[in-house]
Amino acid sequence: MALPGSLWRQPASRGLVSHCTHHHIVVFLLTFFSYSLLHASRKTFSNVKVSISSQWTPSCLNSTAPELRPYELWNSSHLFPNAEEATLFLGTLDTIFLFSYAMGLFVSGIVGDRLNLRWVLSFGMCSSALVVFFFGTLTEWLHFYNKWFYCCLWVVNGLLQSTGWPCVVAVMGNWFGKAGRGFVFGLWSACASVGNILGAFLASCVLKYGYEYAFLVTASVQFAGGVIVFFGLLTSPKEVGLPELGADEDGSVEEDANRPLMGNDDADDDDRNYSIQATDTDDQPKAIGFFQACCLPGVVLYSLAYACLKLVNYSFFFWLPFYLSNNFGWKEAEADQLSIWYDVGGIIGGTIQGLISDVLQKRAPVLAISLLFAVGSLFGYSRSPNSKPINAVIMAITGFFIGGPSNMISSAISADLGRQDLVKGSSEALATVTGIVDGTGSIGAAVGQYLVSLIQENLGWMWVFYFFILMTSSTVLFISPLIVREITLLLHERRLRMLAE
Repeated sequence: MALPGSLWRQPASRGLVSHCTHHHIVVFLLTFFSYSLLHASRKTFSNVKVSISSQWTPSCLNSTAPELRPYELWNSSHLFPNAEEATLFLGTLDTIFLFSYAMGLFVSGIVGDRLNLRWVLSFGMCSSALVVFFFGTLTEWLHFYNKWFYCCLWVVNGLLQSTGWPCVVAVMGNWFGKAGRGFVFGLWSACASVGNILGAFLASCVLKYGYEYAFLVTASVQFAGGVIVFFGLLTSPKEVGLPELGADEDGSVEEDANRPLMGNDDADDDDRNYSIQATDTDDQPKAIGFFQACCLPGVVLYSLAYACLKLVNYSFFFWLPFYLSNNFGWKEAEADQLSIWYDVGGIIGGTIQGLISDVLQKRAPVLAISLLFAVGSLFGYSRSPNSKPINAVIMAITGFFIGGPSNMISSAISADLGRQDLVKGSSEALATVTGIVDGTGSIGAAVGQYLVSLIQENLGWMWVFYFFILMTSSTVLFISPLIVREITLLLHERRLRMLAE
């Protein structure tokens, strides 16, 4: 008895290997490290918050103030009367960055679908590197301290950095089909965590010379990366004469390998010919509109879920080194290095969970199970003792169950949403959909960073973790309709397999 279309799958690993060329590897590495460098420059700011706070507070309240510094010069950097207000302003800067980043994502996705992705990505990398240099290095060298100037620079930085994620996801979506997408994108989405590790490493190495050198090093490396991307990145297979996804001559096998997970599986059970899009004679399909992208199945639910999850994930990103220094009294450089373990957990989590979702051919149930474990890991980490080894282990477990699902939603699931049946064959939907999902997530993260600083100041760190547990639970709630639907389909497919035997 022949199996229905939804049950007839090409093995992900075989389909992936058979279509992989050296161009695929180069695209994977260039997009991976381009976004890693963008994240490294962001991580620098979170890693030097203690040093910046010390620089912006009076010497009488700051035991780290250099004794040989002229009083006039030291007094010029007194932006705040105490460390608490300085910390609140740092949280405000995080919020400003994320709000501008979120607004930029909605625009960058649309721009990326209409302009050359390579140009947009390289421009964002190089321009953002210059802004980071002005913010952290040039102002310190010139001894120019101004709150409004810092705010303006961070708004511009958020807008420029927003060009990164929609472009790299769209390029990856152009090169890699559904065969092994969960595993490939799970592994590739480790770029953010690798960037965090790289940023923490660079900052801790040069922090002893002054926080301005941490900004200088990461900005220089990011600018060089933007130049390499401009001259080396191929945005789609057709640039080197390779067939685009879905245009391979292998027929139904290749069509099934590129078939998005977000399609209508119910229709597949009754009709093996699931391609609902007629052959398009136009080589340049029009880009999908913003509101059309919002109306695609699953986009709104995953966007709202990602808003809650990214709030938690980015709170660890922005505040973890500060929390370790503030709560346990560890040195800033030691806290920076220890925070790497959260990203290590996220890398492993995203890869393993992506592979499992490939095997199941469903994403939502994998996310739900991971997030339920995340609630327990958050509760455990909030009670971590003053022990670096124990803290690192629990931190890695927390990163596994929070960073993993975050990576899946922002990469593999965004690619699924941008390549479902309604827009099948139109790569010009990928950047727009990715911008919507990540932009909504960044709005949630932006609100969260200010709330974290307020909750911590008024109620303490324990209530911050209770807030994280609430947001993680809300993530599961938003995708619950998709969880129910996909579990129902899994059970239905299992029954059909049993009948086919």
